[in-house]
Amino acid sequence: MSTKVIGSAGKIRRVLSLRDLLIFGIIVIQPTAPLPSFGVVATVAHGHVATTILIGMFAMVLTALSYGRMANAYPTAGSAYTYVGKALHPHLGFLTGWSIGLDYLLGPTIGTIWCSKAAMNILPLPFEVWVVFFAVVFTLVNLRGIRATARTNVFLTIGMTSVLVAFFISAVGYIVRQGGWGALLSTQPFYDPATFSWPLVSTGTSIAVLTYMGFDSISTLSEDVENPRRNILLATVLLCVITGVLGCLEVYAGQLIWPDYHTFPDPDIAFVSAAGRAGGPVMFQVFNFTLLVATMGSSLGAQLGSVRLLYAMGRDNAIPRGFFAYLDPVHNAPRNNILLTGGICAVGAMLVSFQAGAELLNFGAFVAFMGVNLAAIRHYYFGGTSRGLRSILVNLLPPAAGFVVCLYIWWSLRTPAKLVGFGWLLAGLVYYAWRTRFFRERLELVSSPED
Repeated sequence: MSTKVIGSAGKIRRVLSLRDLLIFGIIVIQPTAPLPSFGVVATVAHGHVATTILIGMFAMVLTALSYGRMANAYPTAGSAYTYVGKALHPHLGFLTGWSIGLDYLLGPTIGTIWCSKAAMNILPLPFEVWVVFFAVVFTLVNLRGIRATARTNVFLTIGMTSVLVAFFISAVGYIVRQGGWGALLSTQPFYDPATFSWPLVSTGTSIAVLTYMGFDSISTLSEDVENPRRNILLATVLLCVITGVLGCLEVYAGQLIWPDYHTFPDPDIAFVSAAGRAGGPVMFQVFNFTLLVATMGSSLGAQLGSVRLLYAMGRDNAIPRGFFAYLDPVHNAPRNNILLTGGICAVGAMLVSFQAGAELLNFGAFVAFMGVNLAAIRHYYFGGTSRGLRSILVNLLPPAAGFVVCLYIWWSLRTPAKLVGFGWLLAGLVYYAWRTRFFRERLELVSSPED
């Protein structure tokens, strides 16, 4: 089997600064990232959402270090699919890409679930009607090749930030009215001895890391950045820290407003209910609409990400090229992939819950995260010229710690999610064995999903 590598005619100018990278990352992750999963995590972890966000931040910072360093090693790439395939083995690269596929396909699915629940607060149509509506809208927009401009995304982020500021003001007022100024400082969101359980917090963390999904998108801009060896690494780590700190403040306020997590009217939209308790019906509707718009935007991007992954793997002929690498001649878009992912969104949103979808998404994501940490060890420690103390401290311990923490969080997923996830990996392994004539042929993975 032969593979062609498509070259480029020119060279991209490096114009993006560290600040530009951070703004891009914040737009991708969104400043409201932990809020859609707030109620689910609170229910699973018996409160303690703030704790799960901080534990997730620790894991993501370690993994971000590996992503940033691998972006230095492969500055024209931009994904775990490529990093694992090149640093470890193409077979493992395929399985990583297959695993990311679960992540990418479920992103727009859980987005469709959340948007449908939020839309029911505005117009109480049946859930299934809203599911079909949003799945069709996402598919049609991506079919036409329409995408939001960077300026639109910046304005959207400014709008979300303004609503968050208004929420924090309302939250402080509500908490002070209920318990005085001293109620603003509490350890209960982090540790409540009456309900704390480390296994439950670990399971909650395995869902809460959904907050950070998209941090690796910074690595896709390696060719556009001034001093990429410094700025990609710094921006990726700083993005995880900023997201974690802001997210911790948001859920901390939410927990103080609504500490009785078992009384949420609907855990999927629990933070909207908390905002309504703090700021009244107007804040409820404003926050509901803000998160609806934000989730629509992220769901559109998530579907586009899954389409790009399928197209990249199809172009490599890792999956059937005739179907997955087909481009519509009118809109120059991978039409088959868009229609397929749109159908998966609609069907999946009716078959799985937000929690189940989020757990499966994180199963696929953490397989990729562990792979990138191992790739960093292989490339920088075992592939380096020195294995002295400095190399151990810099090239071995951080990615090894990232791998161990990610492995622990991954294994803390509920058993049903792990069973389905392993079934997905087994299906990929069987397909790949058939595709390579039981591993006798070497499949060259040359594309990046973001190409």
